Amino acid sequence: MFRHQAVYVAPTNYVFAGDSGKPRWQGVMLTDHIKPAAVRAGIGKVGWHTFRHTFSSILHNAGTNMAVQKELLRHADIQTTMNLYTQAVAPAKREAVHRVALALLKG
Repeated sequence: MFRHQAVYVAPTNYVFAGDSGKPRWQGVMLTDHIKPAAVRAGIGKVGWHTFRHTFSSILHNAGTNMAVQKELLRHADIQTTMNLYTQAVAPAKREAVHRVALALLKG
């Protein structure tokens, strides 16, 4: 969509290149672009760990083995992955409650 406006369009160029063609500093990306976009989208406060938590939850929801999740997130202890990073996503929660309700109604 905006590719025709981009300066760096080669397949080997960085997606978020700065004026030098090199990646922008992560703090600048977060402060100048990601945080304002999150506010405009109504998401609220975000940071780099927001992406890590989201990545972990999506991996979990996709059925990814916990050991694989741990390694992809580069955690030393699998408990960190399971207890701090991975959260159940809303559709999975709804499905779990639905199954409980069906089981109760059958009984």
